[in-house]
Amino acid sequence: MEHGRRPRRPAGRRRRAGSVSAPPRSSFTPAERRLIGCVRTPADAQRWLNALPYNTEPPPGRALLRSFRGVVRAHTAHCLEAALACAVILEQHGYPPLVMSLESVDGLDHVVFVYRERGRWGSVAKSRDPGLHGRRPVFPSLRRLAESYFEGFIDRTGCLRAYGVVDLRVLGTYDWRLAPGNIWKVERLLFDIPHRPIRSSKSRVARLRARYLAAIAAEPDRKPMYYDERHWTEIPGHFRAPSPSPAD
Repeated sequence: MEHGRRPRRPAGRRRRAGSVSAPPRSSFTPAERRLIGCVRTPADAQRWLNALPYNTEPPPGRALLRSFRGVVRAHTAHCLEAALACAVILEQHGYPPLVMSLESVDGLDHVVFVYRERGRWGSVAKSRDPGLHGRRPVFPSLRRLAESYFEGFIDRTGCLRAYGVVDLRVLGTYDWRLAPGNIWKVERLLFDIPHRPIRSSKSRVARLRARYLAAIAAEPDRKPMYYDERHWTEIPGHFRAPSPSPAD
C-alpha cells in the first residue's frame, strides 16, 4: 500500500460479501463510541482523518496494520489504516464497508474508503500527498472515481495503473474491525482481488511527470498543489501553508 511495496499478486477470484453484520455498539469502548457518535458522515470522517497524524512507519519503526481499535488508541494512521477505520465508523451509520485499492506501477499503492450517495461515488482517504485524499460523491462509476486519482499518483516513479474494490465483509469472522494486533489478512485480500486496468498514453504521463519535476524543483520543500481540486474534499491545512522562507 502507500506505506509499503506490493508483492506479486496471484490470479485473483471474484469475492462475494459475507453475511457477518456490523458489531453492536456495545462491542466498542467508550472512546470508540464517542468517536462513532461524532463521525456520522463521510465528510465528518474526512475531517477526522485530516486532523489525525500520519503513521509514517516504516522506517524507523516496524510495519504495522492496526484495526480501528488500534488507530483510536495510537491516534495515528497510514492510508490503509485510515480506510479501514472509516469503514468501521461509517458501517455503524449504514454505509457498506467498501474499500478501493489503487495500484501504482512502482508498487506504492493507495487505499481509500468508497461510498455511494444519490447514485454517485465518492471517497474518504488519508495520504502524505495532497492529490490522494477524498473525493466528493460526484462520480457516475467507480472507474471514474479511480481515474480522478491519476494525476495525484504521478511523481518520480509513480503512475496509477489499476483499481479494485472489495466489500470487507468477505473476510467473514476475521476480526478486521477491533483486533488488538496487526490485521495483515486485509492487506493480503487487497493484493488478491481482481484489479481493472487504467490506461493512459506515454505522452500524457511524460507531460504530467515533467510538470511534477518542475514544481518540486521550484519549491523543493513543498508538495505540488497545481491540481484540479473541483471534486476534492477538504485536505489537511499544512498542504496549503506557504513554503518556509530561506534563512538570511
